[in-house]
Amino acid sequence: MRDLVAASRRRSLRLLGSPDRAQPAVDAAEADLDRRRAGHPLAPVYDVLHTLLVQPATATGLIVAITDAAGRLVWVEGDDATLRRAEGMAFVPGADWSERTVGTCAPGTALETGDAVQVAGREHFAPAAQAWSCSAVPVRRPGSGELLGVIDVTGGTDAIGPHTIPLLRAAAAAATTELHVRALAQGSGSIRSALNGHASGEARAPARLHLRLLGRDRAELAASNGARIELTPRHSEIMLLLATHPSGLSGPELAAELYRDDGNAVTLRAEVTRLRAALTRLDPGIRLASQPYRLNAELGTDADDVLRSIDRGAHRRALRDYAGAPLPGSEAPGVEAIRARTTTTLREAVLGHGNAEAVIALLERPGHADDIEANLLALRLLPPRSPRRAAIIARLDALGA
Repeated sequence: MRDLVAASRRRSLRLLGSPDRAQPAVDAAEADLDRRRAGHPLAPVYDVLHTLLVQPATATGLIVAITDAAGRLVWVEGDDATLRRAEGMAFVPGADWSERTVGTCAPGTALETGDAVQVAGREHFAPAAQAWSCSAVPVRRPGSGELLGVIDVTGGTDAIGPHTIPLLRAAAAAATTELHVRALAQGSGSIRSALNGHASGEARAPARLHLRLLGRDRAELAASNGARIELTPRHSEIMLLLATHPSGLSGPELAAELYRDDGNAVTLRAEVTRLRAALTRLDPGIRLASQPYRLNAELGTDADDVLRSIDRGAHRRALRDYAGAPLPGSEAPGVEAIRARTTTTLREAVLGHGNAEAVIALLERPGHADDIEANLLALRLLPPRSPRRAAIIARLDALGA
């Protein structure tokens, strides 16, 4: 056994006593996970890591995980089939994969040693992990060297190939370089204080905002500082439209997207004024400019997340994340168009996929139960003796199909 692994196994025995006690603790609360993601120092540059690592992993049967500094998995993405298998050992977002919880493993051991680690098969301390191999590298804040977490690749033997660690190091370097550039661009204090994450002066806008609006008429807006607020229905509509038009909307354009008639410039300005106050309470650095109306922070939505999953062919993930149509009660013309595009894209992707489980999952989502075509397709795809056919036949009878 390699010295690094042997030392980790000794620590694991001291901490846990027996491999049978190596069980990752999972925090399943969605709100807690959302807060961890929003507050993670790598959240502003997650798209860099997604492009460099997650997208290539999807085609190779591997999964990519990013932990926080305590060893809890914050993002776990990649190949759908591998993700399903990994759920069996609780390698899921919110799970604690530090050495103190699961013993020897690439994420936990990389955090413990502060260096790159590869762990193969039976070198893992936890029996459930011994069918897997993994590589991990720590990520540090530029300037201060503060440990931010680790980036991990998990799967079969490909996960510990000779090029895996150099690839992970390169991705970590790209992410920290982007953090460095952003800190310098946003900082109002000294370079050193900016790099250490303690810039003085006026509060700065978070690099990312996230809007949860699927199946909700009052969206929840989360900032990367961990704060979140529930918006009014009208403010929810405005934020969705701004997310869809990141380059901005003029007053008449925004009014046309919000109101069925010509709109009212005075009413719109009043709504924007109230929205600015709400955004300031969320984070004083957020700015909603006018002429055109535009945010000074990147704004994503859970509807965007679903559409990205569909684009990657990850229908299972898209269905899991789809909690209903965007702002289902809104009658704003712009929102109706976004809602139609989102629901139609999901529906066509699932029906075209031709998988019975996916079609049934779609029928279980709000607003889709009465879809006659989807019900008929599910009936055709299910085995003749499936007990689920009776409920579908009854629903079709009720729909007069």
